[in-house]
Amino acid sequence: MIELTVNGRAQRLDVEPETPLLWVLRDELGLTGTKFGCGVAACGACTVELDGTPTRSGVLPVAAAAGKAVRTIEGRDDRVMKALQAAWLAEQVPQCGYCQSGMIMAAAGLLAAQPRPTDADIDAAMTNLCRCGTYQRVRAAIHRASKELA
Repeated sequence: MIELTVNGRAQRLDVEPETPLLWVLRDELGLTGTKFGCGVAACGACTVELDGTPTRSGVLPVAAAAGKAVRTIEGRDDRVMKALQAAWLAEQVPQCGYCQSGMIMAAAGLLAAQPRPTDADIDAAMTNLCRCGTYQRVRAAIHRASKELA
């Protein structure tokens, strides 16, 4: 049995310890907002927060999350998330939308660590991939959200 907290709720799961956290979230808990992208944790579609730190869940064994707090896109309903969502829409970031939950989770982590990020801070922190290529819009949206939160 693996015990962890997901979106504020204690979970006790009978899963293999090496099962990727992503599959536990999606298949066992029905939290499908976190996406499977590349399978090697390179693209960032699988980004969740683990004890407040953006973490790629696609290759992370669920055992590594035992005893920790996991937060998915479904569990983010706070001031930061609202500011990011509004900024994402205002800057017309989403196109296909597939990478968006991972992008937003990474952006929320960035704003938690660096409330007034520079372009260089954003470029360094936002390593998620977007097939549509909206990186300039992502940067503008993060700046917009940062100003809203200030």
